[in-house]
Amino acid sequence: MIKKVKIDISGLVQGVGFRFFTYQQAQKLGLVGYVQNLDNGNVEIIAQGDSSQIAKLIQWIENGGPASSRISHVNICELSPQNNLTSFNVRY
Repeated sequence: MIKKVKIDISGLVQGVGFRFFTYQQAQKLGLVGYVQNLDNGNVEIIAQGDSSQIAKLIQWIENGGPASSRISHVNICELSPQNNLTSFNVRY
């Protein structure tokens, strides 16, 4: 089953390679979407793929994500899947 989520992550998540490592994890899991820094210091992930692969991404984040980051809060919101997402990208 295809699932799409928006994940908002706060803590020490900018300037520590969080987007790069999230990109690598999403590529490994075969997800589409993007990761981007937000002006408020958080990181936003939009990820779409098989529900089991989404669960693995969420588990990776909840287990702390990249070793260099310090996650203090994770907010996950389910969205409606879209057909226009074809790859996973880092947005700047």
